[in-house]
Amino acid sequence: MELIRFADIIDNYKAFFFDSYGVLKNQNGAISGVIDVINALNVKQIPYKILTNDASRNREEQGSKFRDLGYTGIRDQDIITSGMMTTIFLKEQVKSGLIAYLGTSMAADYIHQAGHESIPIHDVHDDNEKDISALVFLDDEGYNWDFAINKCINLLRHVNIPVVVANPDRIYPTKGNEVRMAIGSIAYMVEKTVGKRFIYFGKPESQMFAHAFDEMKMIGIKSKTDVLMIGDTLETDIYGANRFGLQSMLVLSGNTSKSRYENRINSTGIIPDYVCAELNWNID
Repeated sequence: MELIRFADIIDNYKAFFFDSYGVLKNQNGAISGVIDVINALNVKQIPYKILTNDASRNREEQGSKFRDLGYTGIRDQDIITSGMMTTIFLKEQVKSGLIAYLGTSMAADYIHQAGHESIPIHDVHDDNEKDISALVFLDDEGYNWDFAINKCINLLRHVNIPVVVANPDRIYPTKGNEVRMAIGSIAYMVEKTVGKRFIYFGKPESQMFAHAFDEMKMIGIKSKTDVLMIGDTLETDIYGANRFGLQSMLVLSGNTSKSRYENRINSTGIIPDYVCAELNWNID
């Protein structure tokens, strides 16, 4: 596919959905040129939502982090996280009991927002297993992987409870062309080991797209054809948008490299409507 410039297609849409990591920011901070894009959308009063599979912190903390990076126009209410979808599920489907989790204490805020008490997987033992009403995979930090994985496997052997994966990402980019295993990979490993079907939220699942589009409809964006999803990962951002009925643009600033994007598109069969080398406001 030929590369296009974001400035060449912006007038085709009334609203935009952005992935976060790999599109707006990376391990070095804000990605060059993207602050200008967000500023331009704010000036033009074009609405947008940031859809992130990052369940390590709530939307207010994520909004604060964005503003620290220079995205001064990003509002907390414009951020939609996979953790928020987990909160909705726990509030509606789990009526009582402790919620065990893998992640940081900060990530556990999504459990508390649902009105439940939380317990880190390390503190689950034989005497309190019967009080656990759900297990949630939130983040890949905050615990010893070997101990936590085996603890989860044994917990699920002993009790029949729903298991929620707030972030289905298998990997995320770090420095250069390197990646790190994400919480989705840990959950997938445990799921296959115990032979139990887990409940996944976040892209490419539809819940976050539906939630974001419902918010767009409240401000007058009625048709999915008016919204473009912009992401760096074919399997989550682009596939999720395609499934939900949105047009999509793959940006080559994160998980998908400039040298491999055509091969990745051909091998996965996941086809974006556009491919952009970098997201900027270059209109020259």
